[in-house]
Amino acid sequence: MLLLHCALLWLLLLPPGSRTQKLPTRDEELFQMQIRDKAFFHDSSVIPDGAEISSYLFRDTPKRYFFVVEEDNTPLAVTVTPCDAPLEWKLSVQELPEEASGDSSGEPEPLEQQKQQITNEESTELFSYKGNDVEYFVSSSSPSGLYQLDLLSTEKDTHFKVYATTTPESDQPYPELPYDPRIDVTSLGRTTVTLAWKPSPTASLLKQPIQYCIVINKEHNFKSLCAVEAKLSSDDAFMMAPKPGLDFSPFDFAHFGFPSDNNSGKERGFLKSSSKFGRQIPSKPRVDLHKICIGNKNIFTVSDLKPDTQYYFDMFAVNTNTNMSTAYVGTFARTKEEAKQKTVELKDGKVTDVFIKRKGAKFLRFAPVSSHQKVTFSVHSCLDAVQIQVRRDGKLLLSQNVEGVRQFQLRGKAKAKYLIRLKGSKKGASMLKILATTRPNKQSFPSLPEDTRIKAFDKLRTCSSVTVAWLGTQERNKFCIYKKEVDDNYNEEQKKREQNQCLGPDTRKKSEKVLCKYFHSQNIQKAVTTETIRGLQPGKSYLLDVYVIGHGGHSVKYQSKLVKTRKFC
Repeated sequence: MLLLHCALLWLLLLPPGSRTQKLPTRDEELFQMQIRDKAFFHDSSVIPDGAEISSYLFRDTPKRYFFVVEEDNTPLAVTVTPCDAPLEWKLSVQELPEEASGDSSGEPEPLEQQKQQITNEESTELFSYKGNDVEYFVSSSSPSGLYQLDLLSTEKDTHFKVYATTTPESDQPYPELPYDPRIDVTSLGRTTVTLAWKPSPTASLLKQPIQYCIVINKEHNFKSLCAVEAKLSSDDAFMMAPKPGLDFSPFDFAHFGFPSDNNSGKERGFLKSSSKFGRQIPSKPRVDLHKICIGNKNIFTVSDLKPDTQYYFDMFAVNTNTNMSTAYVGTFARTKEEAKQKTVELKDGKVTDVFIKRKGAKFLRFAPVSSHQKVTFSVHSCLDAVQIQVRRDGKLLLSQNVEGVRQFQLRGKAKAKYLIRLKGSKKGASMLKILATTRPNKQSFPSLPEDTRIKAFDKLRTCSSVTVAWLGTQERNKFCIYKKEVDDNYNEEQKKREQNQCLGPDTRKKSEKVLCKYFHSQNIQKAVTTETIRGLQPGKSYLLDVYVIGHGGHSVKYQSKLVKTRKFC
């Protein structure tokens, strides 16, 4: 059990005079008493079992945490939440020292000797990650040992959160997402947007206290509530770092130019506080970011918005017992114009994001500045099909329904002006990306074959692998394939509820990635590639996705493929 014998670890990390302090254990009464006092863990490098801790990293300054698993075959889950900067972190384990103290008389070994006993042991890396996603390590059967969690921020000073537990099945501190975790835009006005979402099963089934918090801003979607709070509170101001006695020792703050209440700084001349060496952070304008917590309602109207402005909306389910949260799939919407809807001007070679409400329409205008022989329109529909109409100087040239990615090339004309009408789906709101250009080589969208299905070879299925194939083109592109285990009752209708198709592989978990490779063929008849995906579980269903990434960095997802390994081999 995690921290069951944490006295061993505490002896390694504290001076002898501090060893009478009690440690957090999974004795529930003692654990609950200790965890109420958050300061109990702030100055330690020990991760408590079943409680989320918050801490702070200086740029390029690594931080290490420890915890002990006493018994083999212990379940273990570790979750790391970056806040306002990407993190590099790894989890490793090494064998426990045989003894943490001296002979039976109780005389401890010198502290430095005990620490050396840890660092001299070789450790085995279990997991590593680099990025700003909420990432986790889960094992149903972990070996006993001393576990080390190493974290590093290479971009800037940042906050982060860590949660570890040896009882992941019963704890469940993070609210569970519903089967459809998207936020729906149900109504759109000039200054209002109405949002609706499915309730968390943690509230509807487990009856735990859940409240929902909506975040609104004009820049981008957020991956965690921690990232939102960091943006709201700091604007990168170093003064918002935790105070001495919480996440840092007085030594840390004296070194970085902060005064210390502890006398240790006075004993070392080079630690004296001086504003000369303090970090001077230039003031920045406040971000236009708002967080609203609305209780347990699952529909809400955001008001006081600006007309004809694009907003990003994020929803977080917060367990009020644990104060831990889970993010829904964010969305964005553009409020209606103040008066008559104006036409959006398209710039040559630039991708434009377009949002269309249910049964709505948008008008765009493209006026090339130079004479041209051809004009190309590339459209990527993120959700349901949309209708596109193109008129040149009033004459209808094109009228098509677009699903996925389509490219249309029309004959040009000197000084011509093109009016594009985009009509949304009757099923719901539509999101799409559109590119207009007179330069044939200016293509942000990757080329696609006519058939974007993934084919699975039934005869090549085994208990641990599947073999699939897909078509490419004559253009050399990068292809990345991802896998995700799903329930056996997963069907086509559920596939349609997946997050929008414009989200690329950067939104996927690192653990879902299979591989990336470049592929093309000058002979279009031979532009097909196969791949065997190994390491799967017998009798399990998996959803496979292939992303093609163009030279401009824009990615397009092929049609998802549901496969199942053989149960018996």
